[in-house]
Amino acid sequence: MIDKSVIVAPADALPGRIQPMVVPEQHYINHYPMLDSNGQLDRPEGYQQAMFGLGCFWGAERKFWQLPGVYLTAVGYAADSTANPSYEEVCSGMTGHNEVVAVIFDPDVVSYQQLLAVFWESHNPTQGMRQGNDRGTQYRSGIYTYDGQQADALLSQANFQQQLTVAGFAQITTEIIPAPIFYFAEGYHQQYLAKNPGGYCGLGGLGLAYQA
Repeated sequence: MIDKSVIVAPADALPGRIQPMVVPEQHYINHYPMLDSNGQLDRPEGYQQAMFGLGCFWGAERKFWQLPGVYLTAVGYAADSTANPSYEEVCSGMTGHNEVVAVIFDPDVVSYQQLLAVFWESHNPTQGMRQGNDRGTQYRSGIYTYDGQQADALLSQANFQQQLTVAGFAQITTEIIPAPIFYFAEGYHQQYLAKNPGGYCGLGGLGLAYQA
């Protein structure tokens, strides 16, 4: 029996595959091209990238695509070793990956600190390997940092923990690490709640507004 509350050891993880998942050519909402010529999430010059895990990635992605200044969002898997995993493999607990949302944003319109505020306010970061009724290592809270974002992420965690402590909540369990490889999720997961407005979203915060 697999213990889905424990990240699988790399030696025991599924091997995955060489071929990446096929994703739509355009973002479903804003119709911008999803990929650049190298098959990576398209990022115009001067724009920045962020990556977050905050439970089921359907609702997480919606939180960020709604923000002014966000150019693209995509959902995928990250933070362990299985290459190009499938959704079923991630749900099995045998990849160690987290469900994540990648965000391409214009820092002249929306700051990384504002993205962090949305992250903290949109889920419960004290629950370890679950988010609400969604249980498993793929639902853990995580901030995956690029290019000098680590200090801002750690400071935001300290700030929010202070708020949580005053309000009587538990300790934050969010992992904050340099951004690992982002593996795209299957095409049907991309912008899922825009395609399926009545679809499942178990995302919910603690009712606290993040204070920098």
